[in-house]
Amino acid sequence: MTSENPAYRMQRTFMIISIGGRNGMGFDEEWAGLRAAAAERGSTGMRLNGLPEEGPAPGYGPGGTSTLASTPSEKRAAAGVIENELLTSTRKAGDHADESNGSAVTAFSGWATAAALKKVQTTWDGQVKTLLGRLGRERDGLRNTATTLRGVDIDRRDGIDTIRLPSAMDSYR
Repeated sequence: MTSENPAYRMQRTFMIISIGGRNGMGFDEEWAGLRAAAAERGSTGMRLNGLPEEGPAPGYGPGGTSTLASTPSEKRAAAGVIENELLTSTRKAGDHADESNGSAVTAFSGWATAAALKKVQTTWDGQVKTLLGRLGRERDGLRNTATTLRGVDIDRRDGIDTIRLPSAMDSYR
């Protein structure tokens, strides 16, 4: 291999670093050098402690508050796909594997392979059951989201109503 080959160059670099760091430098020295070089460049490309100076952060509306987009029809459609397609297909796949594996266990009766296939079947059944449970919870969560969000909104409104003074605008609710 020539030194122009990227794989060779990467392997050589890995060997140098694993032997004691680039040019014999230890990790701490190399890391300190990299930090110093970044400080000299004045790089501020990534900051986790503040918002961009120009306007609100991406994904936030005016005033810096996020907007919750909840479309009940899309949630109902997604719950329907889970109910009618994913759960049905998962059950069919689980049943098909049970049938095929059962035939194999019978064919290998008396061999250690039969016992191993039974163990595989037990594991498979547990995984299918877990997946069906998860899909059912996701379906139910999608169907209950509107009710849950409305309940949270009502709770918040009731909490706010207890701390504010009555207003002439109250009659418009």
